[in-house]
Amino acid sequence: QVQVVESGGGLVQAGDSLRLSCVASGRTSSIFVMGWFRQAPGKEREFVGAITWKGDNTYYADSVKGRFTISRDNAKTTVYLQMNSLKLEETAVYYCAVRDGGVSAIRTPRTYNYWGQGTQVTVSS
Repeated sequence: QVQVVESGGGLVQAGDSLRLSCVASGRTSSIFVMGWFRQAPGKEREFVGAITWKGDNTYYADSVKGRFTISRDNAKTTVYLQMNSLKLEETAVYYCAVRDGGVSAIRTPRTYNYWGQGTQVTVSS
């Protein structure tokens, strides 16, 4: 089992930056991918970005490319999501998720095995 805890959310102005953190614990040796998803009010959960634990490959949603950066601290089993130039429509609960193998369908929430409880990011005008 893997436990996942996100932190770093808050209220920011449009155009501001924020960095989210996600710490995984438990059976961390099984981790293959750690990813970020978000869910805005009235919308389905959507993929934001992900990183593979061994290959250090990153993946991003088209909407965040060039503005968001995902990185990791392997020693601490921690992944970060640096969000720059935040937009109003990016207000959402941001979730960190872990899966134990493969990169197929990496943008699909159901392929992930473990989830954090989410951290709220609110972008105001």
